[in-house]
Amino acid sequence: MRREWRLAHGRSLILGEEAIIMGILNVTPDSFSDGGLHDDLPRALAAARAMRQAGAAIIDVGGESTRPGAEPVDAATEQARILPVIEAIAGETDCIISVDTYREETARRAVASGAHIVNDVWGLQREPGIANLAAETGAGLVIMHTGRERERDPDVIADQFAFLNRSLAIARAANVEESRIVLDPGFGFAKDSQENIALMARFTELQKFGFPLLVGTSRKRLIGSLTGREAADRDVGTAATSAILRLAGADIFRVHNVAVNRDALVVADAILKSRAGA
Repeated sequence: MRREWRLAHGRSLILGEEAIIMGILNVTPDSFSDGGLHDDLPRALAAARAMRQAGAAIIDVGGESTRPGAEPVDAATEQARILPVIEAIAGETDCIISVDTYREETARRAVASGAHIVNDVWGLQREPGIANLAAETGAGLVIMHTGRERERDPDVIADQFAFLNRSLAIARAANVEESRIVLDPGFGFAKDSQENIALMARFTELQKFGFPLLVGTSRKRLIGSLTGREAADRDVGTAATSAILRLAGADIFRVHNVAVNRDALVVADAILKSRAGA
């Protein structure tokens, strides 16, 4: 389904016609597969340029690792890491910029610095003020499902609806326009390998939400459990999941290796166009 995703600063993306790639840019020392690779401004900016050239429509900038067991950082540290990078990318490229944060203050400063999207891994349920920020600024909003720090329904799809419907209620109460919302089922966030596989197998059921869907399987433990490979060697397995999930209805793909996933998604898009008779 063709839809316009409306973003901050008057920008938008057309979803549905072709897969959209979101390149991961972690400016952290401890992210699980790329920690320390982009933790100074010149290297971060070079990585953003390379991902853009390889086919990423969005660069997702994060300043705090969300891997299990990662040490939390305070808002000041997070902002010191990401704000100069966001400003630099916005100043020299036309790329859509996403900020990966669950903090309202960080999100607010990131949007002021040029970010177009807020990607909240706690689905508005850690700091609901992010919804107010999205409504005020017109930022695109990625609402992610997580199973962390709560009781979960044993059925993976039932738990998606239980959690994300609460998140959507927060967004609606803040008057966030539906055209600005994308949902992410949160692969790997308090889900074991079998739960992740079940979520992939039943992914089409998430279309009942009626919102575009973003997925982030890149290099995660799920891929390692299936292939036996370490994080840095999981790009081919990631590309396989990207193609599978594209055929099941996902719109946006958050990945480390843009080029490999782009090739897989071009094939998946060709199949979808053939099915539609295009």
